[in-house]
Amino acid sequence: MAIWLTLCGAIVVIAYLLGSFPTGYLAVKQLKGIDIREVGSGSTGATNVLRTLGKGPGSFVLLVDCLKGVLAIAIVYFLFNFAKSQNFIPPTVDVELWQPWLVTLAGLAAILGHSKSIFLGFSGGKSVATGIGILLAMSWQVGLATVGVFAVVIAISRIVSLSSIMGAIAVSIFMVIFQQPLPYILFGLTGGLYVILRHRSNIERLLAGTEPKVGQKVATEPEQTT
Repeated sequence: MAIWLTLCGAIVVIAYLLGSFPTGYLAVKQLKGIDIREVGSGSTGATNVLRTLGKGPGSFVLLVDCLKGVLAIAIVYFLFNFAKSQNFIPPTVDVELWQPWLVTLAGLAAILGHSKSIFLGFSGGKSVATGIGILLAMSWQVGLATVGVFAVVIAISRIVSLSSIMGAIAVSIFMVIFQQPLPYILFGLTGGLYVILRHRSNIERLLAGTEPKVGQKVATEPEQTT
């Protein structure tokens, strides 16, 4: 049982570290030699990279951040299979019951890691791209449906933050529609709410009518303070 519990703890830690990998920060630092947290919205996510450096770097960061979420969930299944092959799972453990909960915990850990990266002094992005990767690995139907909502809203509004918020709201609905297990529904509720809370400043700008649209770039020089 001790080995099994240690393995479960390791899964959550690994998922957090995967989410913490500072893709946007490293990309901008390498290409421009600046700290992405000091320009634009201050987020290390793909949207701020897009506005700061353009489509190429923004798309690269989006892809890698999405893959972080996929890997965070994939590692759960990999370690589960490894534990079963090595007889690390005690006979009293119901694998069918435990696995969805561990997937959920790993997903939440990865989302937290992206927005509160241990490598960046617990700062980071809004967790949208990583969240999409998690959803695709958790339930591809829910993931694709959520991406669909995002795509429709961004096609109409041209505002990434609004699209992300609507996608975050839709996740829980799709979890129910596609009859996902209770842990996944709770992930949709918790993760979706967290993503919305991470967009508080965006919501303020949306209400004020000042939220930038896709295609609007920001200055790449760090903001000066007095």
